[in-house]
This record gives sequence, C-alpha cells and structure tokens, in this order.
Amino acid sequence: MEPIIIIGTGLAGYNLAKEFRKLNNSTPLLFITGDDGYFYSKPMLSNALAKGKKPAELVISDADQMASQLNAEIMTFTRVEGIDPASHCVSTSQGESLSYSKLIMAVGAKPIEPPLVGDGVELIYTVNNLQDYTEFRKTISYSRHIAIIGSGLIGCEFANDLLSAEYQVSVIGPDKVPLGRLLPTEAAKYMKQQLAHAGVKWHLGETCTAVNKNKNHFVLELSGDKTITADTVLSAIGLKPDTSLAKAAGLKTGHGIIVDRYFQTNEPDIYAIGDCAEVEGQVLLFVMPLMQGARALAKTLAGEPTRISYPAMPVVVKSPACACVASPPPTGVEGDWQIEQNDKTVKALYIGKDGKLAGFALLGEAVTEKAALTKQLPSMMT
Repeated sequence: MEPIIIIGTGLAGYNLAKEFRKLNNSTPLLFITGDDGYFYSKPMLSNALAKGKKPAELVISDADQMASQLNAEIMTFTRVEGIDPASHCVSTSQGESLSYSKLIMAVGAKPIEPPLVGDGVELIYTVNNLQDYTEFRKTISYSRHIAIIGSGLIGCEFANDLLSAEYQVSVIGPDKVPLGRLLPTEAAKYMKQQLAHAGVKWHLGETCTAVNKNKNHFVLELSGDKTITADTVLSAIGLKPDTSLAKAAGLKTGHGIIVDRYFQTNEPDIYAIGDCAEVEGQVLLFVMPLMQGARALAKTLAGEPTRISYPAMPVVVKSPACACVASPPPTGVEGDWQIEQNDKTVKALYIGKDGKLAGFALLGEAVTEKAALTKQLPSMMT
C-alpha cells in the first residue's frame, strides 16, 4: 500500500496525522520535512521569555517520538524538490522518488522580506520556526536594544515579550496605530498607549528603508529622516503562504494554494492545509482554523468526505501589558463600530446593518466578555 505523504512537520501536518490516527491506524504515513521534525507550539515563540522558557524547553516531542506516537515514518532534513501529479510521485533532496496514495501539502508560510538596502540587511532576524528562534535568543543574550520592523500581531507580541525580559524595544510600522488590520482605530490607539506605558518606543507612520552596520550596532534609517540605533533587528512584517512547490507542480495558486472545501487542490489526491492553503479566497494564518481543518481533512482521508466549516474564531493577542482579543467583521459586511472606553478597558462591537453582532475587539478588563460575545457571532464559513 502506498503511503499518505505529508510534506511538513509543523502544527498543520502533525495535528492532521493525530486526527487521522484516531480514525485509521493502519494506512502508512510518511512525513518529509526539511528540518529536525521537532513538535512544538509555534505560537509559544512570541511569549517564551515571559514564560521563562529556553528554546529547547519548547520542544514537546522529537521526530523519533512523533514517529512512534503516530505510527509513521519521518524523513528529517529532507526537501521535496518536485511533485509529479500524473505518476503520484515526489522527488526529494536525497535523490529518491517516492510514490503516494494521497499527498498533503502542509508547507506553511514564510516571512515577507521588507524592501531594504544596507550592509546590515542580511543580519536582520526573522522568526518563523524554532531554529530561527534559537539563533535569535543566542544573539539577544548579548543585546540591550531590539528594533522590531512591523507593528502587527507578531511585532506587538514580540515587543511585549522582550519588554518582560527588560529589553529596550523600538517598533517601526507604516500605519498610525499598531494592529491596524485586527482592531478598530480607537482600540488600536488604546493598545499603543498601553504598550507605550510598558516601555515600547513607537515609530509609527514610518517605514524602515535601510539597515547598516556601525561597529557592534545597527543604524536603521526611517522614511521620516529619522534614525534608530539598535543592537539587534527583528523583521516581523508578516507571513505569506509558501506556494513555490505547488506552482512548480502546476497546482493552482492565488494568495495560497487554492483548495476547495475538502482541502482538495486542482489535482486528484493532492491536498493542502494550514498556513499554505487558500479556502474560498481566505488564507487564515492562525491556529484555530488549522485545527478545524485538521479534523475535517482527517475524516476525508479516512473515507468520510467532510467539508470544512469555520465557526467564529476570535484571535487572542499575547500581550500581557494589554489583554486583547478580537474578531474582525467579515469582509464586505456593512455596519458600524460601537465603542465603550475608559482607562481600564475598550469594548468595541461591530453591529451590522441587520442589527446583529458581526465582530468585536475587547481590550483590558473587557476580555472577560469573549465567550459570551463569541456565541453571538455568525460562523466564518458554514
């Protein structure tokens, strides 16, 4: 029997296999991954300092342990270099051609690279996996001031985490407020204020144009003719689905690898899940959609075709300096924000033209209302 091959050992690939093994323990599973195959929670990378965790302590299981738990074979430090849909084969960096019965692309997303110049650009860190984070932690052990390029979710979470370890932190972003894609303006202003009280030095409404070395430091040039000197530079401007392998194989791609509600690509027996997948025009780079997808696709692979449906899935921002949870209204839903605010909280409700709740943003003490409000939200995809 040809195996189900899963490309990638991140949360998407491993959780899919866990769900599948609840339904089927006999079909061969083969993972192919370019790294060590360690199982860990990627979201923990942006709050490990506050949790007092060293990088090695974030590992839940190594590849051998995962292979045993999942009754699977795991090929580590191996790249898939090509996919031949017609022959149901993949070629690898080990020189092998491997046949599959089903192929699952769980290749994730990769950091967006900012358009920068300067002799310090190649020394800018991005953190997209445990290996990246391990190197970042080694470097900041000799640093005092960290400059973060990007004022979105990951930039804000890393800023808060670094502050918890008493680093000086500067955050650069093109918008006037942080988390502009997640929060309405008044809520974003409150987040900005609270993180400023905690110690973040904001440089908003500006972009970084160049990063140059100056002895043991870096000089960042900003669009507003300002400069910042920092010991380490972290780029956190966002992620984009990794579609390179899919494109080369002739799979349809848009923002991500285009799949239907069963996570099926345009080629028979090839699926995509997690951060690399685009479902009905949506790429959802969060854990909750990934887990929903893993359960649905596991059933499909086990012989029970199951369409994905997404409930409302609020996003929790890991920012102890300002507790925050948000569920932005769906694109195209007309309505207005109704905002209640004081020194300790912001409660923002997006009410649609039909009078129903379509989204919310809760900051500070208001986060206690998350569960009750989530029940009132419409499903993201029914």
